[in-house]
Amino acid sequence: MKRNLIVILVVVVALGLMAWSGYQNLQRRRAAQKAQPHVTLLDQSNQTVQQDVASDEGLPNLRGKKAPAFTLKTQDGRKVSLADYKGKAVLVNFWATWCVPCKLEMPWFVDLHKQYASQGFEILGVDEDEAKDHGQIDKFAKKIGVNYPILLGSEATSKAYGGIDVLPTSFYVGRNGKVVEEAAGLISRDEIEANIKKALAATN
Repeated sequence: MKRNLIVILVVVVALGLMAWSGYQNLQRRRAAQKAQPHVTLLDQSNQTVQQDVASDEGLPNLRGKKAPAFTLKTQDGRKVSLADYKGKAVLVNFWATWCVPCKLEMPWFVDLHKQYASQGFEILGVDEDEAKDHGQIDKFAKKIGVNYPILLGSEATSKAYGGIDVLPTSFYVGRNGKVVEEAAGLISRDEIEANIKKALAATN
């Protein structure tokens, strides 16, 4: 009986954390929408639809465009640039230690990185915590078993990628350096893997 109560308590706490995380993402998204007017592209109907969908998802619609360049530091002060991975497929993942959906998808990233690294796939995790607590970030990454670089995010990088209104937010950069897919919020492991394959196939 006592064990059942503990299990129920853990489930309730987990659901509460997910709800809180979702609320935080919603608040950030609403604040960003108030600050920036909605822009609709009128030159091509398909592009207009893409822009509307991206806007609804809290995304900047970088698909087909060159991924914004950035250079960020790791926790030990090493500089890492997106340009360092030229010719590779790169998943740029914006996350935070308080983000419950991030904790759910990051173990998938670890497994998929192991699976596709030999084919030229890399992941760059960009931490969006306001207070860059190196100890907390390191503890979080080690607990999950992160096997890819964790970079300390900056306002300039966040801005270059549309402001990052929702966490997690991911951009899949093809071997050609262009964004092939972007995702705001938690998506399925199968969708993540499909996006990775698309990035690996993007050579032109």
